[in-house]
Amino acid sequence: MTAHISDILGQNRISFSFEFFPPKDLAASERLFQSISELVPLRPAFVSVTYGAGGSTVDLTHDLVMRIQRETGLTVVSHLTCVGTALEGIRGILDSYHNSGIRNIMALRGDMPKDGNTAPATDFTYASDLVAYIKKNYPDMGIGVAGFPEGHPETPNRLKEIDYLKAKVDAGADYICTQLFFDNRDFYDFRERCELAGIKIPIIAGIMPATNRKGMNRMADLALGARFPARLLKAFSRAENDDARFENVGIHWAAEQVRDLVDNGVKGIQFFTLNKSKATLKIYESLGITDSMGLL
Repeated sequence: MTAHISDILGQNRISFSFEFFPPKDLAASERLFQSISELVPLRPAFVSVTYGAGGSTVDLTHDLVMRIQRETGLTVVSHLTCVGTALEGIRGILDSYHNSGIRNIMALRGDMPKDGNTAPATDFTYASDLVAYIKKNYPDMGIGVAGFPEGHPETPNRLKEIDYLKAKVDAGADYICTQLFFDNRDFYDFRERCELAGIKIPIIAGIMPATNRKGMNRMADLALGARFPARLLKAFSRAENDDARFENVGIHWAAEQVRDLVDNGVKGIQFFTLNKSKATLKIYESLGITDSMGLL
């Protein structure tokens, strides 16, 4: 049985973690596990596995979670969305994880599949409903929820946004992991607004280095509302069409974000790896450390 997230966050002054997404074929799976094997020596506190829109990767996510636990011994947090999945399906997934010793879930409302063919589940309208269900029926499960330093794209009212986050916390969430951001001031402002709202659970900062122009544009699409500071864009413009220089700029920027977050008392940092090891390894190298313990 894996460790409970509350115990992990309580033991470490700062918790470093990595996020992966489920591969869609055998070749991609083998590439992912090569990346994971290269990242394990960095000693992450835990790793998380994402979940496709409307539960579209439920089996792939489950298989990856189980394989990581079986082959690496790492504590795994499995994402779980409730849009497009009825209560019976949610219960089946949670039963399977619980019976397999998985004790940590990232509870999300989730996005509708892009084809729009799957109707939302009526049992869980909001992520807070899913959190409350897990807390009531699986009380030994650790629960994470999402936070949005730059604002949720569907909630332009920032006051209501914090109210919705507080509802998830009050329903039983153990920690918050944020959407990616590129300006730490957005994170610090978000953290302070959480404190003002009475949110006292740990907040983990989500970091994803932009390593190529195509990837940066994809980030802008996936993380609607993500703000690319002018200083970062100016640095990318100096890289011109040199892919290696562009990558170095993105990694350096992310490393500086991490250094500043650590200096300002962040409780945790989650690296969104995109199933690759190079950028994360380079960030650690840039910070002058060989594993996560070097920043504690």
